[in-house]
This record gives sequence, structure tokens and C-alpha cells, in this order.
Amino acid sequence: MPKDKVPTRQLGAGNAVREAPSSTAEITSFLAQARRSDPRSAGRLVFALDATMSRQPTWDAACRIQASMFDAVGKVGGLGVQLVYFRGFGECRASKWVMNAAALRGLMTGIDCRGGQTQIAKVLSHVKKENASRKVDALVYIGDAMEENPDQLAQLAGELGLKGTRAFVFQEGHDAAAERTFREITRLTGGAWFRLGPNSARELGELLGAIAVYASGGRPALEAHGGKGATLLIERIYGRGG
Repeated sequence: MPKDKVPTRQLGAGNAVREAPSSTAEITSFLAQARRSDPRSAGRLVFALDATMSRQPTWDAACRIQASMFDAVGKVGGLGVQLVYFRGFGECRASKWVMNAAALRGLMTGIDCRGGQTQIAKVLSHVKKENASRKVDALVYIGDAMEENPDQLAQLAGELGLKGTRAFVFQEGHDAAAERTFREITRLTGGAWFRLGPNSARELGELLGAIAVYASGGRPALEAHGGKGATLLIERIYGRGG
């Protein structure tokens, strides 16, 4: 696996950080965006991925869709983004918070799948911990399976909902048990569930862009943004009657 351009830390197993050099162009771009947006007042979005072996058969295609999501997020200013992913035997890592989503796009495309159980509870617990320092406005999660205690996940989701963090789950495949739990997580947080299909890159890119707009400015920003993605998101979150 190539070195990550954005440092990550292992969740639940110390604070080991893997560093990699950045190019002059990347540094210049990052500083330019930082000057345009004050990170202390920016909205915050966690982008979480299941990178276990069950996703390997469709991983390359999924990566293209996921990369398009980062492209959509990158078009929204005033938004801090963090990538979280799990795989293998207890490996669950989180990147630093960045204002330049393109940097996370490079990190995500460098991830390979490794066998292991799902670690959704770690993801939710991590977002809960981040909320203790400053609110996380939205969690986007992409996965295809759920191998944990659904009641524990529901409890954590409920705690996130009380803090105002909405979870948006994109499910790959048709695992019924996973779908029930994913839908419950989104219900408890006031978010929304979506099916991740092989030909849905454009639609999901629009949805992710709308989620990013919501995370950066709430419902007023979403309504001002307009478009199919924003319209669908408003319907899912607030209902057709508004």
C-alpha cells in the first residue's frame, strides 16, 4: 500500500501516526483554502468506509464512486472533512481534519481491502468522541455488512442524534440484517439511508455534495443550493411536507 498523503491514527490502539511528505503544490493549495475558511467555524463531516474483504469484488468500482463523492465535497467551502476506515484485525484509522477534501481522495484510493469483522461501533464511538470537542454535523458511512450487536449500534447512534449529528448511510449490496441496522442508525440520528449501486456515481455524487452543503450551513444552505441532490435530501430528512 502506498504511503498516505494525509496522516492517520489508529483508533482504540494508541496514537501511532504515519507521516508522508506533501508536494509544494499540495501545500500551497491547502494553505490557500485554509485562508479562505476559518476551521474553527467550519462545519464538520466524517466520511467512514468499510474496507473489509467482503467489499473486495466491487472495491475498484466502489472506489470510483467514492472518489466522485470527495470531488463533490471539495466544491463546498467552509467544511472540515475527516476520513475514517476499518479493515483487517482490529484496524480502524482516522485521518486528521482537513479543509481540502482532495487530499483525502488520494488517501482513500490508496486503501486496499483486508479480511476482518465490521467495526461500526468504533466509527460511531469515534464520532461521539469528536463531538465532545466540537460538533460533527454529518457522518457519511459506506458499507455492505453488519456483524455487531445492533442494540449497541442503536445506542451509539441515539447519542449522536442527541448531539445533532446526522448519519447518512450508503449501503452496497442487499444484506437484509445490515439494511435494518443501517436504517435504524439513520432514523435515530435524523439522517437518511441510500442504496449504493454500480451505476449510481452521478446521483450519489450529487447527494454527497448536498450532504456537504448541509454540514456546512444546515437547512438554509441546503435550500439555497438547490438541485436534485438537495431536493432528495430535504425530502429524506424533513419529509415531503418540509
